Amino acid sequence: MSDLIDDPAPGENAHEYTVSEISGAVKRVLEGEFGRVRVKGEVGRVFVARSGHLYFDIKDDRNVLASVAWKGQAARLAVKPEEGMEVVATGRLTTFGSQSKYQLTVEDIRPAGVGALMAMLEKRKKALAAEGLFDDARKRPLPYLPEVIGVVTSPSGAVIRDILHRLRERFPRKVLIWPVAVQGDRCAPDVARAIEGFNRLTPGGALPRPDLLIVARGGGSIEDLWGFNEEIVARAAAASEIPLISAVGHETDTTLIDYVSDRRAPTPTAAAEIAVPVRMELQAWLSQQEARLDRAMAEAVARRRQRLADVSRALPRPEALVGQARQRLDYASAGLPRALTALVERRRGRLNEAAVHLRPAVLRRSLAQRKADTDRLAARLGPALDRLRRDKDRGYRTVAARLRGSVLERDLARQRDLFARTVRRLSAAGGAQVSGWTARLEALERLRQSLGYRETLKRGYAVVRGDAGVVTRKAEAEAASGLEIEFMDGRLAIGGGGKPAKRKPQGEASSSAPDKKPEQGSLF
Repeated sequence: MSDLIDDPAPGENAHEYTVSEISGAVKRVLEGEFGRVRVKGEVGRVFVARSGHLYFDIKDDRNVLASVAWKGQAARLAVKPEEGMEVVATGRLTTFGSQSKYQLTVEDIRPAGVGALMAMLEKRKKALAAEGLFDDARKRPLPYLPEVIGVVTSPSGAVIRDILHRLRERFPRKVLIWPVAVQGDRCAPDVARAIEGFNRLTPGGALPRPDLLIVARGGGSIEDLWGFNEEIVARAAAASEIPLISAVGHETDTTLIDYVSDRRAPTPTAAAEIAVPVRMELQAWLSQQEARLDRAMAEAVARRRQRLADVSRALPRPEALVGQARQRLDYASAGLPRALTALVERRRGRLNEAAVHLRPAVLRRSLAQRKADTDRLAARLGPALDRLRRDKDRGYRTVAARLRGSVLERDLARQRDLFARTVRRLSAAGGAQVSGWTARLEALERLRQSLGYRETLKRGYAVVRGDAGVVTRKAEAEAASGLEIEFMDGRLAIGGGGKPAKRKPQGEASSSAPDKKPEQGSLF
């Protein structure tokens, strides 16, 4: 800053600088003096702005250094600063003139030693355990024999070769490999995206969804394995709907994904052994079970056969069981024609008894009586309705003479309408009843006509009359001097003894009464 210092001579005024000039000069001096530095300290307040910039403090027991990681730099940080973490930050010192402060623009941040990493890991473990991600109740059982196995690992390491080799030895399965970086800044996001990507595959699609996932990596230091301790990896493994086996590091290495996975394998090779059984052992077991099943079935069949033989000795012969039933069937078969004949005779007798009561004269009397009753009721219905209407009208007029007022008039009009509707309903009901009676009378008339002998003549029968009336026997027809046969459309006269008689004049034949009722038994 020597170029800014101008010691004035006595009596002269000092040079005046603007605030921006002073701020710019300080910025140039600070950045030129320190440049790129590494700062070790404890992380204090941490704040993530809405724009994505990360602001935090690095402090020791006496002083605080404000630090900032811009949005692009914050996304590339291998370790996200957390309050209380011991870190070593690498960046450049600069100033922030708007608030007259200096700060460290962080480009990289690392935990300060293994102790800091373990402390941060323990803190994350407690937070995730408090959310229940480590509970045994949420862990899913592994499929016994998965069709497709998804492996999340590096495609160029020895891990994938060990897994594939062990799967071929035990039980060959289809394997889908999702290549990821297994250490460094890209490790955690790559592994998380791989787990989510396998879960998004459609079951039975062109690229089948795995039935089991294996997240594998070889051994290494805690810094090398740190990507599997990141929170995004642990949450992705916990949210996986596909059962997951974690096989990260050697048996003594433990990462956060081991706690949230459904099963932990000490090594990647052990993960392959957990994933599938040994095919030869299964074949041997199946052979043993098949032999046991064959022996059990043979023994069961032998026991059942012996039991059946023992029981069959106590059973009677089939002929003895069905002999009596066969004899009863023979007796029933022999009596069936007689029973059918007797049944037909009884039904014919009942039919004849019923036909006796269906005579035309009885039906005509019943029909006339019903018609007379209907006419009498119809004649009484009109005057009765008129009398009822007049009585109601007089009653209403009497009440109307005593009651005055618009309210009563409206009520009277309402009652009058009700009365009119009642009269119409009664008239409609009476008309419907009369119509019903008329229909019944017409039906009875049609029944009477159908039972008359003229309907029988239409079906091909005829009435034969002789000297003494209707002829029903052959001897009577031979003894008669002349016969007259009535057909549906007229009568025909013939000679006696079965010989044609002289044809009567047309006027005489037509003068015979066509409506004359024949005696019973005159149809043939």
